[in-house]
Amino acid sequence: MLSRRQLLIGAGAGLIAAPAILRAQQLLMAFPFRLGIASGDPSHDGFVIWTRLCPDPFDEHGGMPFGPVDVDWYVFEDEGMKRVAQKGTARAWPELGHAIHVELTGLQPDRPYWYRFILGRDKTPLGRARTLPAPGAKLDALRFGVAGCQHYEDGLFTAYAHLAREDVAFVWHYGDYIYEDRARQVDYERDGSWQRSVRDHVGTDCLTIGDYRRRYAQYKMDPDLQAAHRASAWFTTFDDHEVVDNWTGQVSPYQTDPALFAIRRAAAMQAYYEHMPLRKSAMPTGGAMQLYRRTRIGDLLNAHFLDTRQYRSPLPCKGGFDPVCPGIDDPKATMLGAAQEAWLGKSLRAQDSRWNLIAQQVMMMSLERRVDDGAEKIRNVDSWAGYEAARQRMLDSLAGPGNAVVMTGDEHQNFAGELRRARGDEVVAVELVTTSISSGGDGWVRPETAERIRANNPDLKYSSDRRGYTVCEVGRDAWQTHFRGIDQVTAPGGTVSTLKTATIERGRPVLNLS
Repeated sequence: MLSRRQLLIGAGAGLIAAPAILRAQQLLMAFPFRLGIASGDPSHDGFVIWTRLCPDPFDEHGGMPFGPVDVDWYVFEDEGMKRVAQKGTARAWPELGHAIHVELTGLQPDRPYWYRFILGRDKTPLGRARTLPAPGAKLDALRFGVAGCQHYEDGLFTAYAHLAREDVAFVWHYGDYIYEDRARQVDYERDGSWQRSVRDHVGTDCLTIGDYRRRYAQYKMDPDLQAAHRASAWFTTFDDHEVVDNWTGQVSPYQTDPALFAIRRAAAMQAYYEHMPLRKSAMPTGGAMQLYRRTRIGDLLNAHFLDTRQYRSPLPCKGGFDPVCPGIDDPKATMLGAAQEAWLGKSLRAQDSRWNLIAQQVMMMSLERRVDDGAEKIRNVDSWAGYEAARQRMLDSLAGPGNAVVMTGDEHQNFAGELRRARGDEVVAVELVTTSISSGGDGWVRPETAERIRANNPDLKYSSDRRGYTVCEVGRDAWQTHFRGIDQVTAPGGTVSTLKTATIERGRPVLNLS
């Protein structure tokens, strides 16, 4: 038995040495797996499985003792849990909020596996993840999902319940997994009318590691989000709200002291790593993360997951939906940073796959955002439209084979359009923007506003103001993306339907909509 002194001080050797069932009974007063489980970063021979011990989700330390705890994990070849593929014990450290990241290798390619965690008498539900086809292997088809922008206060995560039932190899989450602001309690629509949040954030604005941990815990207890994580492995990238709205590089629009913002950014990135199924290579060091990466899926798809926040130059103009200003054309401004830009260019030049997925966060189309008869052109400078020189370099790198599809989030709407180089007026790729899971509620864009935007932007072929996700079906000669919409998120019972399907032929980067 553990001594009272060992329990009080959380002595590492004493806690680890005790049998697993004793550890669970002695240390924890509540179910430790309240935040669910997840898998991520799949490869041809494995993936990451994740959980975080958190019996008290709104406590800064999750209600855990200040010592390491060992947790058993199992991976099965069958859903009935009769055939164990691998098993082991992982140590949950308090320095990482008792989060666990197990990197699995040695599994068979292109097949499903099931996994769970056990601590004493407490067991997680069963999760499912699929390994990818081996790099270079002949692959005729691939199906994956895209989702993001899930503001807890704006609506329910009903879309995730539907996404959990889709048969996909993986999900890419493009960012805004949490929103960092305090509870609004009372808010106003864009026309000034009163609006009440569907549900409220717990806590104040996120500034410290405890604040961010509490916010992630609140989001992760959502049953629909947990269901989507259990159903398939995720690739995750962050956008801005995982730290603070519209941050770029070392700059926050809400903190003029870069040293203070660096503290906040470091806390946010640690919390992000603690709560995502990421590999150890992504663990933050010095307040930064290595998040951009490439995955080669058979001979069919090269998936490039970009980071458009950490290396970006400060926002030009006033930093929002602004009239065009000289800073937009700054040739020194960057969206990706020199190293990431060179890495992407080298990968695209290799041309070792049928298709290239450019999975990134903010819109690449430079849309004219005027909604009235004003003379000034309006741009969203928190998108690629605020970095025209960098945008043109990106479009130059996509030119040629006509096999690149740009997938984007951030806008809280669906958009589909063609990306055209300024030089030569050449269409080089298609961009498909996935709407939000809940951000924006049941809808906020007036029909006449949407019509004006489409009229001012001939390369924009489709838009819709519905919450949901997308499902991409990639074949050897054609790519289809289905825009899946939910009819309501401000009340339970939302139903899903396919709003539109975008089809792209390989070698011909134009949109066909049905």
